[in-house]
Amino acid sequence: MQDKQLVHNLKVDSSGRIALPADARERRHIASGDTLVAIEDEKGFHIKTREQLLAEVQELFAQHVPRGVLLSDEINAERRAEHERD
Repeated sequence: MQDKQLVHNLKVDSSGRIALPADARERRHIASGDTLVAIEDEKGFHIKTREQLLAEVQELFAQHVPRGVLLSDEINAERRAEHERD
């Protein structure tokens, strides 16, 4: 399904809920009770699973942090150096 977009017409009920089509839920492995994240930006709403969002955030950080570097180690080193200065 790469580079392929599917369009789904979703209706909002009186409670503000939408229903995702069964075939789309099956393709994305979304089960009853799963939590989805709705992100609103200038282009509209984007609905993602938590796993999709986590993968995007990890990819974003990977672009800015060299592989094998733990930011927690850098923060701890800074705190130790700060403590030694005091």
